[in-house]
Amino acid sequence: MSNKRGGSALGPLIVLLLLGALGYAGYKTLNSPMFETDKPVIAMATERYWNSHHPFDVNISDDSGLKEVTAYLSNGKERVRIADVTFKKPPKSYTLKVKYPKIGFVNSSDNLLLTVIARDISKWHFFKGNSAVKRMRIRVDSQKPDLFSLITSYGITRGGSAIAIFKATDKNLKELYIETNFGKRFEPTPFYKEGYYIVLLAWPIDQKRFSAKVVAVDAAGNKSRARLSFFLKARSYRTSYLQAKDRFINGKIADLAEDEPEKTRDLSPTEKLKFINETYRTENDALIQKVTARVDHNRVDSFNMHPFYPLKNGKVVGSFGDHRYYWYKEKENVISESYHLGIDLASIRQDNIYASNPGVVVFADYNGIYGNNLIIYHGLGLYTVYGHCSTLLKKRGDLVRAGEVVAKTGATGLALGDHLHFSTMVHGIFVRPAEWMDSRWIKANITDVIENAKKMIDK
Repeated sequence: MSNKRGGSALGPLIVLLLLGALGYAGYKTLNSPMFETDKPVIAMATERYWNSHHPFDVNISDDSGLKEVTAYLSNGKERVRIADVTFKKPPKSYTLKVKYPKIGFVNSSDNLLLTVIARDISKWHFFKGNSAVKRMRIRVDSQKPDLFSLITSYGITRGGSAIAIFKATDKNLKELYIETNFGKRFEPTPFYKEGYYIVLLAWPIDQKRFSAKVVAVDAAGNKSRARLSFFLKARSYRTSYLQAKDRFINGKIADLAEDEPEKTRDLSPTEKLKFINETYRTENDALIQKVTARVDHNRVDSFNMHPFYPLKNGKVVGSFGDHRYYWYKEKENVISESYHLGIDLASIRQDNIYASNPGVVVFADYNGIYGNNLIIYHGLGLYTVYGHCSTLLKKRGDLVRAGEVVAKTGATGLALGDHLHFSTMVHGIFVRPAEWMDSRWIKANITDVIENAKKMIDK
């Protein structure tokens, strides 16, 4: 009797254990990679412009592997299959090249609908796998932007500036810039009337050649180029050999080296001079170039700049582009070199520094070899830089009026005596201050060009 009761008790237990084992096995199977539930990923925007002469890519991926990919293009009346791929060896990623069908569309249309369907190798959904569908609305546009150069300054000098005005129109214009042979891109500013643009250009002093083209790109990737023509004026700049005396090295250089104690602590006195004159100068210049590379995009109707005379009765004591070599004890022992990218003006100690044109202060702080440094933006990518100041009378963000005193001359930074270091910048490039201090140059190369452009546009 007892054995019979024991057998009857074991039966339900064994059934429960079997059911549990089956349930666990089913759970493990359904949660295995072969039954994963993630849909394929179709990396595709919901809309785009398309130059139908050029295929574009759609990237599709799935961690378990792709089984098939199908794609259709529809113009609203007809649907054409452009892809139907079944993979023998399922990849985890696939790039679909979308091409305009050579046959299939009878009715042409600028508006298309792309449908992409992807299925993976998962056994989910009763062994059918996971599928994803994504659609993109496409605006077909194969027309290049309309682009032509209207007028430019007659010439540009190595180290100098020039202006160009051009027309660029496209209903889907996306990018507009000036491309140069030295890799710099200049940003144009809207000018006078719809579709016209103006740009101030610079030929860097360290570049032997200069060429520039306007490039216009629309949302579909159509690109137009127009060359800007200038008479190129070569210019040579002065070379100077300066003696680095111990008083200078152990005075100014040693003081400036304290700005960078970690980098200069173990350097010899002459190594410190090289560091300050080259490495530190490059860092300081880079800060100025970064600050002055920005350009606003408010429409410009005119650009009437007065000649810049930051010091009344100031005498030029240092020239722009001067290639300076420093020698120590013997002329043959050159220990450092640098370019002087501004002019030095001197008059009396702590003399008034004037803003010759209105603008906004974009920098007012200490800047290494430039000492107390003020930078003013005047529009169209033109900036003026004031270095070695004893006192800055303006702060960042201040609006400046023409004729206003903005700072006082001094000897801060790498300066042996009280003077003003004055630089002019165009889109982050140091350019010849002499041009912007010359009323005839401004009239011939800037003001007259702008006025003539407006007359041409109004015709």
